[in-house]
Amino acid sequence: MVLCLLLCGCSDTQGELNRVLHLRAALQEKGCKFNAVITADYADHTYTFVMSCTTDASGNLSFEVLQPESISGIRGTIGADGGKLTFDDVALSFSMLADGQITPVSAPWILVKTLLGGYISASTMEGQILHVTANDSYFEDALQLDIWLDSTNCPINADIVYRDRRILSLKIENFEFL
Repeated sequence: MVLCLLLCGCSDTQGELNRVLHLRAALQEKGCKFNAVITADYADHTYTFVMSCTTDASGNLSFEVLQPESISGIRGTIGADGGKLTFDDVALSFSMLADGQITPVSAPWILVKTLLGGYISASTMEGQILHVTANDSYFEDALQLDIWLDSTNCPINADIVYRDRRILSLKIENFEFL
């Protein structure tokens, strides 16, 4: 009975939560593809690069670096079991972030993983844009993601926050379900 009363009191956010759950269900059914403009913030310097990403329904991600030209063509896969990079003459070398939890290249995978099963802690409308806050895990050192969905329920931006500091930003372009 108390649960019913609490849920009824949350009716303003019920539609917002349903949008996130519909996105989660579509990702679990179809997978998706998108381009991500990623900015890694190391406090004393930033790096920006562009990746083309494709995920399957399980959240396994394959990617190719598109820009900058100096690292374009590097490909890789990332999943719950780890990752793999393939390259010819150029290698990516990014320092780890969030006490060794994440590299900038894994940011799109963290986004998809969180959309597929992260803990949703808040959602608010900002005009026509839905702002969702979610954690990538239930552990104490979880990464917090602020994700913005457009009116078609597609992610357009995301920030990955660790210990109250934004460490990675993603601008999502050309998002579509497979």
